[in-house]
Amino acid sequence: MKHDLSHGAAWMNGNVLPISQATIPVNDWGLVHSDITYDVVPVINGAFFRFEEYLSRFFSSMESLYLDPGMNKSEVQKALHHMVSQSGLRDSYVAMVCSRGRPKIPGSRDPRDCENHFFAWCVPYVHVIKPEIIDQGATAWISQNVYRIPEESVNPRVKNYHWGDFTQGIFEAKDNKYETVILLDFDGNVTEGPGFNVFAIKDGVLITPDRGVLAGVSRKTVLEIADYLGIGASIRPLSVDELLAADEVFLSSSGGGVIPIVRVNETIYGNGVKGPISVRLNETYWQWTKLEKYRDPINYRVPL
Repeated sequence: MKHDLSHGAAWMNGNVLPISQATIPVNDWGLVHSDITYDVVPVINGAFFRFEEYLSRFFSSMESLYLDPGMNKSEVQKALHHMVSQSGLRDSYVAMVCSRGRPKIPGSRDPRDCENHFFAWCVPYVHVIKPEIIDQGATAWISQNVYRIPEESVNPRVKNYHWGDFTQGIFEAKDNKYETVILLDFDGNVTEGPGFNVFAIKDGVLITPDRGVLAGVSRKTVLEIADYLGIGASIRPLSVDELLAADEVFLSSSGGGVIPIVRVNETIYGNGVKGPISVRLNETYWQWTKLEKYRDPINYRVPL
C-alpha cells in the first residue's frame, strides 16, 4: 500500500513513512532534556539548495554535542534524497535530526550511556513569514521582556531546540500586533529571531550581528550576494539604536530567503515600502537558487 506523503514524510530507521506516523519514545532525551541537534535544508524546484553547507553544519553540531548516530555524511545525504523523492515534494523544508536517545542502562543520568539516533522529516516549503504578509509590509517587534539565551550558556552556532526565549518573544510580538520578534542580548545588541538572522542597511552598507547568532547559510549567501553586487557589508555588534536608525532592515532565512521588514516597533522604514537594496538582494537570492553549482537535484523516479 502506497502512502500519501504529500503533506509530509519522515525517515525513521531506514523507512519512509507519513510524517503523522513518525514517533520517538516519550523518554527520549531529545524530548525531555532538549538534548538534540538538527539542521534544515530547503528543496527548491526539485533540488536541494546548498546541501553540502547545511550537511556540514549538521555534522559540526553533532560533533560539538558529542552525538554520533552511526551514519556518515553520504548516508545522511542518501536518506534525505530518498525521503524527499518518495514524498514527491518539489519545494520542501527538510529537517535532519540527531537525538541523544535513551540510556541503555535504565535510570542512568550519564549521557554517554545513551544510544544516539538519527531521523529526518520533510514538509511542503515553509516561509517564516508568509509571502502575502511580506508583500503588505512585514513587521518585527524587539522584545522588551525577553533576552536571547547567552551564547556562553547555549552555543547559538549549534542548531538547537532551546526555543523558550523565542517562544515567549513571539507571544509578546503577537500581543503587540507584530508578525515576529527580534531578541537583544544583555548588552542591548541585536542577536536574531526565531529561524532567521537580522540585517540592517545604513548608507548602502549591510550590517549583521557577530555574536549570539547562528552562522546561517542564508546569511552567508546574502553576504556573498552583496559582495557579488558590490554592496559593502560588516559583521559586527549591531545596537538596537543602530537598527532603529537604519535605512532598511531585512531578515535572512532558509524559509524565505531575504525578507524585507518595513516596521520595527514604532520605527517605519521607507514610508512602509520594501527597501530597494533588500528587494535587489531577494531577487538575486532566488536567481542563485537556480544556479547548477548550488543545486543537488532529486531523482523523483526512485522506486520504493
